[in-house]
Amino acid sequence: MHCFGVAHYRSLVQCLAKGSKVCYPCVMCNDERTPSPPLGYSCECDLPLGRQIELVAEFHAYRIRPARIAYRLGIDIALIESLVAGELDPEKFDHLVRHYRGRRLQQRLKQADRMRGQRSYELRQRAALDFERESEL
Repeated sequence: MHCFGVAHYRSLVQCLAKGSKVCYPCVMCNDERTPSPPLGYSCECDLPLGRQIELVAEFHAYRIRPARIAYRLGIDIALIESLVAGELDPEKFDHLVRHYRGRRLQQRLKQADRMRGQRSYELRQRAALDFERESEL
């Protein structure tokens, strides 16, 4: 079973920063905790740590709950919560969240362009308001 503690992720990030070729599945230990999500309910995530951070940032930008991200992608909830709380690689995570929020705004504005009249105006206003509210967080 993989180690999912925040301390293990920090040491992994430090190893990667030094140029080591260690990746997420290589970190192993005898962790007795119940895996998150529970076995049988989703897949095991075998993506590199960098890709996991990108996916968590994208899902977070779309306001998906951490438990749902863990369930859908198989990423451990401890990693997700540490990223959202800013404990692990906060600069990279914040940059990615801002990028994905901007992309989401553009996507919503493009969708509003397909509409006409009042509906288009309302969609634009709601997208701008949501973007401003999320930017403050």
